[in-house]
Amino acid sequence: METIITVETLVAVSIEKAWTYWTEPEHIQHWNFASDDWCAPHATNNLIPGGKFSFRMEAKDGSFGFDLEGVYDLVDLYKKIEYTLPDGRKVKIEFTFQQDKIKITESFEAETENSDELQRGGWQAILNNFKKLVESST
Repeated sequence: METIITVETLVAVSIEKAWTYWTEPEHIQHWNFASDDWCAPHATNNLIPGGKFSFRMEAKDGSFGFDLEGVYDLVDLYKKIEYTLPDGRKVKIEFTFQQDKIKITESFEAETENSDELQRGGWQAILNNFKKLVESST
């Protein structure tokens, strides 16, 4: 049985703004990395079932980088996104209202190369970057 790892955050913005910043490439490039010494120089996103995405993440010094790619299985506007990674692992992102905030919950099947804790930490750091950007943008 696959290990499912879940990370989440609360953002104090409208659902429309949260969705836009989560899904549009010009915003994805400003938050989709785990630490300040990394960047996301390229992003493409065809947000429809069967559509593909590719998000480049790399160290600012050029020492390492990779593309996160996948195919969308489900897109439910302002509610849920599900996709499959090239290795077959599944990812689910849910957007729910919690009082006056939007709760974003991201659950993914763990890979076997890195510890669950390392994966959880990396995905949570990216989610924290998202929160920081979307809440600070006007």
